[in-house]
Amino acid sequence: MSPAAQFRTLPARYYTDPDHFRRELEVFFCNGWVCAGRADVIPNAGDYFVREVAGENIILVRDSASEVRAFYDVCRHRGTRLCTAAEGNFGRAIKCPYHAWTYGLDGRLLGAPHMEVPGFSREDYPLHGVKTALWDGHVFIHMGRDPNPINMGRDPDPLEGHLSDLPRKFAGWRMQELRLYRRIVYGLKANWKLFILNYSECLHCPSVHPALNRLTDYLGADNDPPMRGYIGGAMGFRDGMETMSFDGKKRREFLPGLNAEERRKVCYYAIYPNLLLSLNPDYMMIHTLWPKAVDRTEILCEFYFHPDEMAKPDFQAADAIEFWDSVNRQDWHIVEMSQAGIQSRSYTPGPYSHREALLHAFDQLVVEKTGFSG
Repeated sequence: MSPAAQFRTLPARYYTDPDHFRRELEVFFCNGWVCAGRADVIPNAGDYFVREVAGENIILVRDSASEVRAFYDVCRHRGTRLCTAAEGNFGRAIKCPYHAWTYGLDGRLLGAPHMEVPGFSREDYPLHGVKTALWDGHVFIHMGRDPNPINMGRDPDPLEGHLSDLPRKFAGWRMQELRLYRRIVYGLKANWKLFILNYSECLHCPSVHPALNRLTDYLGADNDPPMRGYIGGAMGFRDGMETMSFDGKKRREFLPGLNAEERRKVCYYAIYPNLLLSLNPDYMMIHTLWPKAVDRTEILCEFYFHPDEMAKPDFQAADAIEFWDSVNRQDWHIVEMSQAGIQSRSYTPGPYSHREALLHAFDQLVVEKTGFSG
């Protein structure tokens, strides 16, 4: 049987069924490692940001010991949300806006007015914590226990197992040193998985991204074998091209840790379930996917540069940002068209080509982890 006949896209319900969507949120986002953002955006004690993950508000905060912690945004008194802004600084403590219960930056309950109740102890009511782990500046959170029934009740596997060999592979980019320059938020009308599929192939590049296709060969991807935690690969520049911008000309120094081979390529990796990591020779772009409904996704696109470059009086970033904003909008348009077509009663799964093996691998992982087949 030919690969085209054997491997097909998923049935429509994987992109249109709200019940299936809720199952995916539970499996991928509530019981797995999720990229919440970057540690460098909360550099000082009390700095925080909030992420909505599968309907839960999660607070990421830098504590007084300079550790990044995560908590559910729920007061232990009567359940009120604690945060009135998406980001900011708590000062020395987190205070509920309702009845002024106050928590330390480590989650301990410090004050509970009018709780002169027999048997009440502040030690019994810390904020509900969420597990955190850092990888080269990226902050990951895990909201649940190990989802494997055999291991039920155990803590989840370490983040290192999810990332596999990526820390070694990308050590030269020294991502922890890079700093945020610009963030763009996109609200889109498509299922979250379609963005991973679109990101993981370039067969559409000649027709959808002519400017990008002038920089790299759409058939030139050097893809890694699919892993449990990610799919991805690298693409080398065409002759005369140095970076991803409209003219391909580098306006910044190479990132300082890269070797000669790493300076000649761009790496594109989808780290499940929500981090799209794009590593250029002179900057890093990341997308984080935040599913809002079965056919709605919010995407945060962020651009990171080396602080030494950003400190230069002639620093430029518009070439990269304008290029990728254009490419992003081309992608978002075609993905929304894909969502609309899949919702048609006439849609049936179509065949994958042999160049879409990464997409099929992701599909199979979704089927396996959600427990729905066919």
